[in-house]
Amino acid sequence: MSAKLTLGPVLFNWKPETWRDFYFRIADETDVDTVYVGEVVCSKRAPFYAPHIPDVIERLQAAGKEVIVSTLALIMNTREMNELRETAGDRDLMIEANDVSACALLAGRPHAIGPYVNIYNEGTLKYFTGRGATRVCLPVELGRDAMTALVKDTPAELEVQVFGRLPLAISARCYHARAHMLHKDNCQFVCDQDPDGLEVETLDQEAFLAVNGVQTMSHSYQNLSAELAEMQSLGINHFRLSPHSTDMVAVAGLYRQVLNRALSADEADAKLAGLTNDAAFSNGYYHGAKGVDFVLPGMD
Repeated sequence: MSAKLTLGPVLFNWKPETWRDFYFRIADETDVDTVYVGEVVCSKRAPFYAPHIPDVIERLQAAGKEVIVSTLALIMNTREMNELRETAGDRDLMIEANDVSACALLAGRPHAIGPYVNIYNEGTLKYFTGRGATRVCLPVELGRDAMTALVKDTPAELEVQVFGRLPLAISARCYHARAHMLHKDNCQFVCDQDPDGLEVETLDQEAFLAVNGVQTMSHSYQNLSAELAEMQSLGINHFRLSPHSTDMVAVAGLYRQVLNRALSADEADAKLAGLTNDAAFSNGYYHGAKGVDFVLPGMD
């Protein structure tokens, strides 16, 4: 199977028009195969994007992209469950389940599973594929050895996030609101002030994590450009870019060139550094090291 480049759902709280125009540009200018659309982090954001979703999906499909609708990663009340049921009832689009309740609603029909569902071993993967999952984006903590085990004898397409801040945890509490001395129920949507998440430092003023509403993310950006070829040799052929406010058209172009062997990983990394304002890169989880580490080729 040829390598597929995918674009995960926007995880941050962008202005609705910015969100819409981002996907329009992805449709018109980006060489990606699959685009995930939908609110994953906070259901309070969803109504702002809802009016634009039909136009976004139509534009992406007209451009030849596969569109998959992503669901919330944490269902906490009846309203969210009812909205999930409505989404799951759409038979015209593939759905990505990011919560086990979504997996239950989608059982018996083809669907995708996102990285928020804990699939860490062969038995769990077999269970979900037996219930209809045809594509699984693996949890971000998994390394090469686990990927090697999971890819054997599974009918599912396996996907790995190769660029962007890693989603580490989701909570009922809103850290963004708390940081601004606000309650979650009256958050005033302050997370829109940080289009790539609110950076967190330790008491020693060392970069640590990033906060995105109720979500905790890595401070560093996952960058597996140098590992793409090895993952393909293992049998993994879907590679996910997580959207950030940088030029994602350029980011996708770099990863596509690396996949096509038209650009070395070192050359791509140098250009990625410029696109991300020299953000710290990490690939530690893949190599069985600390997630924050960046392991150079041949050093693991």
